[in-house]
Amino acid sequence: MLTRRENMQLKLHSVTLEDLVPKDDILRKIDGVVDFSFIYAAVGDLYSTIGRPSIDPVVLVKYLLLGYLEGIESERRIEQEIQRNYAYRWFLGLDIGERVPDHSTISQNRRRRFQGQDLFRRLFEQVLFQCMEQGLVEGKLILTDSTHIKANASKKSELRVTVEHNTSQYMAELDRRASEERKRLELPKQERLRPALGPQYVEKTISVTDPEAGRLNRPGKPEGPHYLSHQSLDAKEGIIVDVAVTPGNMTDATPYLPRINHMCEHIGLPIEAVGVDSAYDIGLVHQTLSEQNIEIYTPPNEEKPRYKSEFTRADFQYDAATDQFICPAGQRLSVQRIQRGDCTISREYKAKRSACKACSLQEKCLAPSQTSRRIQVNIFEEAVRRNHEKDGTAEHKRVLDLRQIWCEGTFAAQKERHNLRRLFRRGLQAAEDHCLLSATAMNLKRMVKCLG
Repeated sequence: MLTRRENMQLKLHSVTLEDLVPKDDILRKIDGVVDFSFIYAAVGDLYSTIGRPSIDPVVLVKYLLLGYLEGIESERRIEQEIQRNYAYRWFLGLDIGERVPDHSTISQNRRRRFQGQDLFRRLFEQVLFQCMEQGLVEGKLILTDSTHIKANASKKSELRVTVEHNTSQYMAELDRRASEERKRLELPKQERLRPALGPQYVEKTISVTDPEAGRLNRPGKPEGPHYLSHQSLDAKEGIIVDVAVTPGNMTDATPYLPRINHMCEHIGLPIEAVGVDSAYDIGLVHQTLSEQNIEIYTPPNEEKPRYKSEFTRADFQYDAATDQFICPAGQRLSVQRIQRGDCTISREYKAKRSACKACSLQEKCLAPSQTSRRIQVNIFEEAVRRNHEKDGTAEHKRVLDLRQIWCEGTFAAQKERHNLRRLFRRGLQAAEDHCLLSATAMNLKRMVKCLG
């Protein structure tokens, strides 16, 4: 039978906010497992002892975190949602009739008071440490991946400028190892190959709107200003254990080794193995992790070396006693110099030009542009070969499957539901704070799911 309600009289009810929030609401579960009181000590020095009372800093942080938990991008809209959502009010500790903090107040505190305080990294680590205390993190197998995030700037804001070239920590480590290898082999310093000319300058494309973003220009990727979020997860429950953000034109592997050290030394993870994609499959990463007794699993490397001559390196016999290669004609190739590329360091073995000129096999051995045969040997190739011996094993497949499930699945969830698709603010620090809050939201949801 059709029922029609008309002239409904509103009754006066006596209820509390506690009565209006469902017992199984996820915000209740989060509040029950996370202690946010550390925020008072973290920001206490930023407040004056005189003047008007401020908004509770825990409310400010929860206000921002709520946007990432619920996928609300705009701070103005967060304010509107809190006004009409009892669960949001309960989570922030605001009573039914209490005024919601204005979105501009939240924005000013974030931009001014909390700027440069690493508050959101402390929040991320506080949640991470609580996950570790609950046994949700083993720290033995760490899975890493990165994803590009669109900066809050358009391609129209880009222009070409000349800037001073700064050497990254990764490149500095390559230089150090190249110098050590050159010293070990008692080779000259090769000033003529890499002269010291003081500051070096390069041309690059930057965004005037956000100069700290990097221009993304890769096949199959959108062009324009982006940032690159590097994220590492523990393989047990998919808890995110590290987040770092770089400009979008930086390679995936550049910050990887420092982040491994950070996870071992600062977070205290007993890392035994890592799983990464092919972007991390480079010599220095293999060598450094091998020195730290950390196993590395990457997709199989099926790329074959390209030769412009009939004879390949396999046709040359290596004499370990003299550290020389012997060519099919019996001539010896000795180390002449160390080559430092963008990703690796190589020893260059070279035959005498006069011997190659008189050799009857030179048509099979030399490329048209060569006057003598050269062989380049990656100084890290033994570590690379040893790690790739695990390719195809059951453990290798298990690790790569876990990396795809946790890393790629987590990024997909963050982009769909936790504000990781694009940035709202500008600058590298703001980008890192954004990614840390998104990662914290993911960890909170996974923690309450695991703990029931």
